[in-house]
Parts: sequence; C-alpha cells; structure tokens
Amino acid sequence: LLTRPTAVNLRVGVEKLQDVLNGELSKAEGTFSADVMEALEVAARREAARITDEDAEFCQRIGEAGAEILQEIYQRKKTRQSPSSCVNVLTHCNAGWLAFADWGSALSPVYAAFNQGLPIHVWVDETRPRNQGASLTAWELAKHGVKHSVIADNAGGHLMRTGMVDMVITGADRVTRNGDACNKIGTYLKALAAKDNDVPFYVALPSSTIDWRMTDGAEIPIEQRGDEEVKYAEGLCEDGKRRKVLLTPATSGAG
Repeated sequence: LLTRPTAVNLRVGVEKLQDVLNGELSKAEGTFSADVMEALEVAARREAARITDEDAEFCQRIGEAGAEILQEIYQRKKTRQSPSSCVNVLTHCNAGWLAFADWGSALSPVYAAFNQGLPIHVWVDETRPRNQGASLTAWELAKHGVKHSVIADNAGGHLMRTGMVDMVITGADRVTRNGDACNKIGTYLKALAAKDNDVPFYVALPSSTIDWRMTDGAEIPIEQRGDEEVKYAEGLCEDGKRRKVLLTPATSGAG
C-alpha cells in the first residue's frame, strides 16, 4: 500500500480480502493445518473474483450513463452543425480497461458510445512524465477502433478555447467525501481550462474510489516520484528495442 499512497482502490481491495480471511481464520480457532490454508486460498480467490466482477459491472454502468451524455452532446452538435459532426472528448492519463477489470472508468463512456455507433474522437493527452496517455490510452483506443489523436499535455487549453473539445472525462485516484477529486498530475490544469471555456468536465469513478474517511482534497497524500522520470524518456526505437534517453542537461534538477 505504501507504493500507491494517492490511489485508494488498492487499499479498499486489500481491506475486503483481509475481512474475508479474518473470518476464515476465526473459524480455524488458531490452527493452521493444510485444510485451513486451502480454505484461506479458496476464500481469497473467491473474494478476488467477486471484487473483479463488481468492478466490471460498476464500470459498465459508468459507460452506460456517460454514453447518454455523449449522445445528448452529439444531438445538439448535429443540429447546430453538419450531420457528419463527431463528438470530441479529451482525456488525461489512462483510465481504461488496462487499469480496471474491464471497460475502465473514463474510457467506458467512450467505448459504450462508440459501440452504439456514435461518431466520436478522443484527444489523448500524452500525460508526462510517464506518458500513460500516449502509450496506454492510445493503444487501447486503437485496439477498439476509436478515432483518436495524441496531443502534447499543454495543447488541451488551446483546443478548448478554439471549440475543438466537447467534453473532458478523466478518472480519479481518490475522491474525498466533499467531492474533491485527485487524479494524475496535470488534471487540475485541464479542469481550469474547461471551466474558463465552458466545456463540460466529468470525473468517472466507481464508488470504491470515494474515501469516506477524508473530508477534502488537502488530506490526500500525494505520491512523490523520482526526478529521473522527468529527465528521461523511454520509448520504442526503430530496431524494435526500448531505450531510455536523457532529455535535460545531466546536471539539471527536476521535479
């Protein structure tokens, strides 16, 4: 859990498993026979499968609800513009089925709307410094057949100002009980740009992402990562091998 201090879903899953295993241990009355260990494994696998299925169902429902909003945007846009208009969605980081059991959170409405035949295009923030958008989100969308364009992180504001974004959807690592949402670094700037340009901004999340123990976002622990993630970039070279290259002067600090 110390490796993921900002996100809360991992803690929720671990606590659910702990509750199940503690229940099994109480039945064992302090014994640790082979039968007890087998029962613990069976119970853990059963609970993990239940959590997975529940997560997939939640994400599917997020997709259904979000697709309705996207359909409404499309109908309004089609009335004002040409029938060939598509809905342009901007997203940050990766919140698709690579990050969940299935569907994802922020991308679930995109997939659901696409499956319904809605013409849709996604602006994919590269999401520096780890480039989850450029590498993961873009890969997912390509596999699903969804039109998309990878953009520099700082391009989102310009696209919103020029009317090229109809909706912003992001996921969340943790949401406090007053509604403060914490997501990948850079999300705050997208929210400010969306507000300034009257672009609808949505945070898509299952209920397990809500941390009822925290009052507001100031309490959320923020993960601090090494400066090498900013100083270096890693990618696939022409020979098919992945390599890391230095982007800054070797003596420059980063954060």
